[in-house]
Amino acid sequence: MTRTHAGERQARPQERAAVIGLAFGVRSRHVVEASLDELAGLASTAGAVVTLRSVQERENPSPALFLGRGKAEALAAACAETAIDLVVVDAELTPVQLRNLEKTLDRRVVDRTQLILDIFASRARTREGRLQVELAQLKYLLPRLTGAGVALSRLGAGIGTRGPGETKLESDRRRIRHRISRLTRELEAVRRRRARSRDRRQKDAVPTVALVGYTNAGKTSLFNRLTRSDALASGKLFATLDPLVRPMRLPDRQTVLLSDTVGFIDRLPHTLVAAFRATLEEVAEADLLLHVVDASHPAREERLAAVHRVLDEVGCAKLPQLLVFNKCDRVDDVDVARLPRTAGDAVCISARTGFGTEDLVRRVMRSVEMDTSRVTLEFDHTARDDRQRLAALHRHSRVLRQVANGDRISVEAEVPRRLIARLRPRSSPAAGTDREEASRL
Repeated sequence: MTRTHAGERQARPQERAAVIGLAFGVRSRHVVEASLDELAGLASTAGAVVTLRSVQERENPSPALFLGRGKAEALAAACAETAIDLVVVDAELTPVQLRNLEKTLDRRVVDRTQLILDIFASRARTREGRLQVELAQLKYLLPRLTGAGVALSRLGAGIGTRGPGETKLESDRRRIRHRISRLTRELEAVRRRRARSRDRRQKDAVPTVALVGYTNAGKTSLFNRLTRSDALASGKLFATLDPLVRPMRLPDRQTVLLSDTVGFIDRLPHTLVAAFRATLEEVAEADLLLHVVDASHPAREERLAAVHRVLDEVGCAKLPQLLVFNKCDRVDDVDVARLPRTAGDAVCISARTGFGTEDLVRRVMRSVEMDTSRVTLEFDHTARDDRQRLAALHRHSRVLRQVANGDRISVEAEVPRRLIARLRPRSSPAAGTDREEASRL
């Protein structure tokens, strides 16, 4: 946005963009065309309008240009004819490829990774989010810094400039490394704060459930419906970068914490995965993952596999998961009935209409209750510690029966196993577990 002399904002003209891809190896033309659809969506999210698409089929990418020389020259002519400002390549280019392609096309070139980083930079709102994106951008930029020899050197021919010195390129690299080191320290402090916060939640024995999935699968819409929140839900890619955590009340009066996380994408840049480690640890520490999938998307299976790859990369692949097919209001009834059978443990919902969400909540309730035992505990109502434990028992357990006899209160409840030792009254003998029985639901 720019300001006029009258203080009014004017919309910045949209850049005209071309998206290009290369079909080689296992990446068939059909796969590349589908990937270009997503790349065009990313470019639109970044503020560009895509007016040109191009796919080349080769045995392998050119080490010098990525594309073949003839294709690059033909693309340069097409870009000049259609007044293209920006060329977006559906791959991560090497520094040599990026430099040569910009020279051949005579216009700015960005690769897939750079475009995703740009979107993240424009969407980050919290200080933590901005730090994570800046760190990822600097790690991406560092190996791509190039100099022009003498033109970028601080050495010269005048008095006071002769002798050894530091080139501008070397100085830039030194400043970037220093900044990376500082950002890493700041994010490590964020990581420690998050760890302390998770420790407090674990002491309070509040189960955590994390929403994960491909970008634009409808995670935030589902988050809003389940927690009665009003977080920004947008049809644009990567609408959510900064994690949100809200309490979610279950039908058995138990409370869980629901976390809305950044959406994943195929070929998510490794620099982003590393930079967002502090955020992704929230996923790694969850008791249950709700893997949200856009059931109406034609590349549903490929996107599901892409999320599994990222979860494996961040060490979350073995966590308990429940597959949630969202946007089922856009799918015909036959497919809605078929989806859970083909995917195993799954539920079909529509976060927009509310279809299936009650079933989802019941499934979440059963999942967080699975590791429970039925116990009978006795409390002394005159003891302050016992009153606090009794209140905690009502908050975190399913009370089946409660009987008062004078100052003594006997409670039979289904209690999460990890809480039994903490909730058992100190005055209660070890034999208080005589009536304990496993009750896996």
